[in-house]
Amino acid sequence: MLDNLTQRLARAMKTIRGEARLTEANIADALREVRMALLEADVALPVVREFIAQVKEKALGEEVVGSLTPGQALVGVVQRELTALMGGAAAGLELAVAPPAVILMAGLQGSGKTTTTGKLAKHLKGELRKKPLVVSCDVYRPAAIEQLKTVAAQAGVDFFPSTAGEKPVDIARRALEHARTHYHDVLLVDTAGRLGIDEPMMKEIAELEAALAPAETLFVVDAMQGQDAVNVAKAFGAALPLTGVILTKLDGDARGGAALSVRHVTGKPIKFAGVGEKLDGLEAFHPERMAARILGMGDILSLVEEARKGVDEAEAKRLAEKVRKGKGFDLEDFKGQIQQMKKMGGFASLVDKLPAQFAQAAAQSPQALDDRALARVEGIINSMTRAERARPELIKASRKRRIATGAGVPVQEVNRLLNQFAEMQKMMKQMQKGGLQKMMRAMKHLLPGGPR
Repeated sequence: MLDNLTQRLARAMKTIRGEARLTEANIADALREVRMALLEADVALPVVREFIAQVKEKALGEEVVGSLTPGQALVGVVQRELTALMGGAAAGLELAVAPPAVILMAGLQGSGKTTTTGKLAKHLKGELRKKPLVVSCDVYRPAAIEQLKTVAAQAGVDFFPSTAGEKPVDIARRALEHARTHYHDVLLVDTAGRLGIDEPMMKEIAELEAALAPAETLFVVDAMQGQDAVNVAKAFGAALPLTGVILTKLDGDARGGAALSVRHVTGKPIKFAGVGEKLDGLEAFHPERMAARILGMGDILSLVEEARKGVDEAEAKRLAEKVRKGKGFDLEDFKGQIQQMKKMGGFASLVDKLPAQFAQAAAQSPQALDDRALARVEGIINSMTRAERARPELIKASRKRRIATGAGVPVQEVNRLLNQFAEMQKMMKQMQKGGLQKMMRAMKHLLPGGPR
């Protein structure tokens, strides 16, 4: 989503390349580009004005020391101010209350509120070891209650039933009593949304807030709304004592200005960001890491955290031993690596967190970033017998035709996979012999879409 902003900011920093020091003139030139970049990203105009003023004030007092260039010094100022704009430090959920802690989910219809409720419940259960209960108080939208029931089942959390004929406040009180008597740690309340802000909706959600006394009142906003998100944020902030914000669809292809505007407008921290449709697509929001990503520095810390969550340590050690010995690594192991990659969000998710120069290099081979290529490879391996996966040399012409038919791909795709796997085995032998340069050359053939 923020690629265009990243590219524009990179060009802005280049405007003072070659300058000996930071001056009012060259800072003004660079900040003109920064201003245009932020406005193009749909950041609210008052936010842009205040941000530019802060950067200018700090940059004029910035000393260029050591090996820093003026451009690098200005990037440092912009990064610090971007971090401050988005909240400074990461803010977690405040659940230190007598259980059950109530989390009230507020937002417009279409913002992804119901799915986000399921994502947050799964996060609470998996990451925080809580016992959550979810309930829908949306008695207006057709199938809203059934949708949350389905999402809860997928997330593996408890669901409290409700019906369209009940009053939202009555539903919430019954759910709260059920949560108390059944020892749930957290109650997540999915409230009704509208296509636009109206007085009845605001009155209803204010009544829910008064009845439940929630530990958290989270405003769910679509990051693709741009300027509209600012107006919605103001309205909800005026009607409710918000404690935090969840940005959804941060992986979309819009300009992403909401990510930089909502915190400033509401005065409340962005606590989570939704990335993708899957229920594990919810990330804790770290302003300093997001600022680094916007400036093309990548987000290696988040990448490491994703790896820790997605990788089976015992399996990783077993494979490492096979690689060390240079033998025994078969197509079943190869499939396991693909599945680990998928758990971490696929190629696109990983590349998004890499520094800009690495991401640009990866993007030069679009097929290599195509997660469908991974799915095809997995399908081909699934069409093989156990013996064929263990001993690919058994796969001759007739077997290749059978495998291709089973996977729904041309025979050439099977040949390509077998060739790539042969290259991988060669690479492992080079690793065993210590031939690092040969190993690096061999690695070029491993990605789908790499050299043939």
